[in-house]
Amino acid sequence: MALLPILVLTSAAMILPSAATQANETPALEPDMHEGKQAMTASGRFDVALEPASDPDMPVARMTLDKTFEGDLTGTSRGQMLAVRTDVEGSAGYVAIERFEGSLGGRKGSFALQHSGMMDRGQPSLAIQVIPDSGTGDLAGIAGTMTIDQSGSDHRYVFDYTLP
Repeated sequence: MALLPILVLTSAAMILPSAATQANETPALEPDMHEGKQAMTASGRFDVALEPASDPDMPVARMTLDKTFEGDLTGTSRGQMLAVRTDVEGSAGYVAIERFEGSLGGRKGSFALQHSGMMDRGQPSLAIQVIPDSGTGDLAGIAGTMTIDQSGSDHRYVFDYTLP
């Protein structure tokens, strides 16, 4: 299995568009109340570097990822990704876990994100969630979901989250 198609697939085709980022708008943090927790939306951009970490002939490709976030979420994350591409054009899947360290809306700490992405004959789906109880420091108790858009020349995120 060649890694280049997987790199292209995971960095472009499996990313879901977001209306706010398609318009290149960066909305400010928007507070809301949800079950006694403050619900917020953060947005911005990030750079990502993917490096192969397995033999190119392996049936499941493993890659390391390093990200640098800008915007409401400022910091870095490191993680690993597993990906499989099928013989059917436009069908593949990936899972990844990364740990972010930095600040969110002025609150410092870290948390982990879990990705589950699928391409079903060209139809993408992607779920990115905060791993429960992974928050540290000022981000302890964080919960949320993230969407990623790479429809333009860079990666953009929208992060809907709650904090106690």
